[in-house]
Order: sequence, then structure tokens, then C-alpha cells
Amino acid sequence: MTENYTALYEEHKKLGASFTDFGGWQMPLKYSSELAEHHAVRASAGLYDLSHMGEVWVTGPDAAAFLDYALVGKISAMAIGKAKYSLICNADGGIIDDLITYRRGEEKFLVVPNAGNAKVVAAALAERAASGKDGGFDVTVQDASADTSLIAVQGPKAQEILLRLVPAAQHDLVTGLKYYAAVDVPFMFGGTSHELLLARTGYTGEDGFEIFVANDSAAALWQALVAIAEDGELTPAGLASRDSLRLEAGMPLYGNELSLDGDPFAAGLGPVVALSKEGDFVGKAALGAKKESGAGSTTGRKLVGLKGLGRRAGRGHYPVLKDGNVVGEVTSGQPSPTLGYPVAMAYVDVEFTEPGTALDIDLRGKAEPFEVVALPFYKRVK
Repeated sequence: MTENYTALYEEHKKLGASFTDFGGWQMPLKYSSELAEHHAVRASAGLYDLSHMGEVWVTGPDAAAFLDYALVGKISAMAIGKAKYSLICNADGGIIDDLITYRRGEEKFLVVPNAGNAKVVAAALAERAASGKDGGFDVTVQDASADTSLIAVQGPKAQEILLRLVPAAQHDLVTGLKYYAAVDVPFMFGGTSHELLLARTGYTGEDGFEIFVANDSAAALWQALVAIAEDGELTPAGLASRDSLRLEAGMPLYGNELSLDGDPFAAGLGPVVALSKEGDFVGKAALGAKKESGAGSTTGRKLVGLKGLGRRAGRGHYPVLKDGNVVGEVTSGQPSPTLGYPVAMAYVDVEFTEPGTALDIDLRGKAEPFEVVALPFYKRVK
């Protein structure tokens, strides 16, 4: 697999990062202690390089109608400045990716897919634009992933830190920004003003922001954020802590909880699928049939949270047991740094998904007790 490097790779090396391959990218796994980085995000703020994510612009007179056809959500109902979590599925209802779409104008949208799926999603959007209706849609699909960096500041002090790089006259753009919304904000760094897209989104369960910036300005922004923060206030953090944080927040990870073999209803994402929207969309018939069959409610398996009653953690692909019989499989699991006990997400036969149900995880031949609990495991106090 080809190794890709973000525009911030040299910054990570200077900070002594340990690297890992993620979706073909060399990304920082951690800088020192993944546990310390996890706690820093919960207590103060963490600084992440998410430049491996994709950025695909969809523009043109048919942009809203096209995205209604290409994705499972009703994207046309979004107000300008808002963001929406959605899925792109294939004709069989399998999940190609979960993604966030930002509406930046009446005919302008930014679609952000996951790292490993960015090229696949961009190609699927381009193909659907050309073949979606008679003569195709009047839209332009532009994959800007190679030119765009994404930096996240996550944690209770995220807003306070960002405001130090924004002129006082524009502070209300940041403080007034709602969750799942985005706005262009002037940031002062490197001796000049940079108009950047700022989104109040994240993958940690904390308040936080994601900043879209051109590659050639990414290092200067990263350095400015590190410099403007007080000692211990902003901790560079890697993918290991991002994974433990998102697990505590009950957020799915593509390749673990979501896949082409799964479906939105089993994953608890039924509300994301707008079966009632006018017109056809890719996967509509298959997804309608899955819902009608009771997928994730009366038949098959459903994604649940599992709380460990002991000290040992379940891991991905470990079997879930009821009275010694296999009734499910773990998708993600580890000890929760915030809560102090093991947590896991797992697909479990629907008859065993009620909160309070006692189950076991087969930890290499030994049954370890767990209990079904409602997701998320952790929810921040607002």
C-alpha cells in the first residue's frame, strides 16, 4: 500500500510521535502516553491532525437534489451554514461510508468522508452525478482532499484557545457557532489573516472544532495553536486517544461498527435514512425492505453497548455469549480511561439487546461478565 503523508508530518516528527498506518496514511498514533492524551481532551483540550480525511466539493444548480439521490439523508432540507451526518450506501443497502456534509451555499456543499474511503466516495459521487437521472445532474464534483488539511481542537477549553487567534470583532462567529454548523472565520497566524472554514464538529464526545486549511498553511496554524496555548492547556494527541474517546462517546468507526456487509438499522442509524423523502436514492428499495423485515429491531443483530463487570476488556471480533452460546461479536472494546471499567460495542442477537441483559465476552476461552447498557457510555456535562 502506498504511504501518504499529511502536510503536518514533520510537525509530528518534531514532537516525537509514534506513527501508524491508517487508510494508507502515516498518522500519529500517540506522542507520549495515549492515556494522558485521552484525559487531556476530557479535562482541557487536545490537538489533532485529521488531514487524512477526504474533502469533496459538490456544486451546481442540482447540488441539493443530487445529494438527496446520492446519500440516504435529506440533504436538501439543510440550512446554509449547517452540517448533517449521513451515509452513502450501495444499491444493496450496504454502507460505503459514513460522512458529514456541510452546506456552504444554496448550490455549494462540502462532503467529508473517512480517510480509507475518500477516493471510493469521491468516485461514487462522480459516477452518480453522471448517471443519476436523465442526462445526469447539473453538478460538479471536485475532490479537494489532496490540497486540504484538517486540524481539530477538542475539549472543554477548545473555544477559549481558538478565540486567541481570532480578532475580537469576530469572536461572536466562534462563540455563536452551534453544534453541527460551520462558518468562515478570520484566523491570525504567521503574521497574516487567513479566512478558514471552522466547524463545530468532532469525534470525541467533547465540545470542539475542526478547521479546514490549505496544505501550505497547515503547519503555520498548527504551530500558532501550540504557541498560543498555556502550559498543559492543549495537548497534541494521536489516533489511539481519538479511538478511546469516540468509543466512550458511542460513535461508530467505519470498518468496525459500519461496513458494506452491515446496514443502518442494525447499527442504530435508522433515523439517518430518510425513506420518506421524495424521489429515489441509491439503496432506497433495499433499505426499505430491510426496515420492513425488522432488521435491527425484531430480526438479526443490533449494535449495543456492553459494560464490563470485571477488569478484563473485550476486543474486536471476540465472541459474545449467552449461557455459553455465541449470540454476537464485539466490534470495538477496551478499558475506559474516563469511566474506569471495560466498555465495548458489539452486534448482538436482537432478543438479548435490552439494557440490563447479562452477557459474557469470550476472552480467549474464558467467559468475562458484561451487561448491556444504553449508548453512549460517556456524555459530557454541558
